[in-house]
Amino acid sequence: MNSGFGKPGRPGASDAEPRPKPRKRPTQARARFTVEAIYEGFVRIWRRDGWERLTTRAVALETGVAVGTLYEYFPSKEALLSGYIRHCIEAMLARLDAEAVQPSTLSWRERLHRLVQISGDQQASQPLFDAGIGVLEQAVAEPKHHQRAFEELAGKWREVLGACHDLPQPAAAQLAEPLFLLFWGGRRYCVPLRLSAAQIAAWLDEAERTLEARLAALDVN
Repeated sequence: MNSGFGKPGRPGASDAEPRPKPRKRPTQARARFTVEAIYEGFVRIWRRDGWERLTTRAVALETGVAVGTLYEYFPSKEALLSGYIRHCIEAMLARLDAEAVQPSTLSWRERLHRLVQISGDQQASQPLFDAGIGVLEQAVAEPKHHQRAFEELAGKWREVLGACHDLPQPAAAQLAEPLFLLFWGGRRYCVPLRLSAAQIAAWLDEAERTLEARLAALDVN
C-alpha cells in the first residue's frame, strides 16, 4: 500500500487504494507555479531513486512544499504520475499551437517540421517518452484517458494541417488522424526499445520525409 499524507484517520493517510488522480487543478498563477515545482521534484526523485522509493512526502521535502499543500492536489504518487502525464500532454499541445499553428508566415514544410519535432521531442525536463512512464501509466490510465489524449493530439495535428494554406491542395480534415497514428505509433514504440538519441533523431528525420512526401502528393489528384 502506498501511504498518503497526514495523521492516521485523515483522508488519504490510511486508504487501502490511494486516489490515482489529482484532487484538483491549479487555477491561479501561484498555484500553477507550485504544482510545476512539484512535478520537477517528482521527476528528479523518480529518475534518481526509482519509482519504488518515490513517495509523496519525499517530493514535498524535495520541493520545499508543505505536505498538506501537496496533498491538496496529489493524495498519492499515482495521482502525481497521472497529473504529470496530463501536464506533459497539455504542454505539448500548447507548444504545437504556439509554434506550428499560430505563426502566419510559415510555409507548410516549416509547419510540418515543427509538428514532427515537437511531437517527438525528448525534453530532459519533461520525459514523457520514457520506458518507465510507459509501464507505469498503465496503473493510472483508463481507456477514456487514452481516448482523450488521442482526440486532443490528433485534433492539434488537424489544426496544423489546416493552417498549411500554401499546400498545392488543402489537406482533407480526415487525413490528420491516420497521419498522426502513423507517427505516434512509431514514437511510442521507440520507448520500450530504449533507442538512443541518435536513433530517434534518424527516425524523426525519416518520418518527416515520409509525411512531407504524402502532403506534397496532394496536388496529384
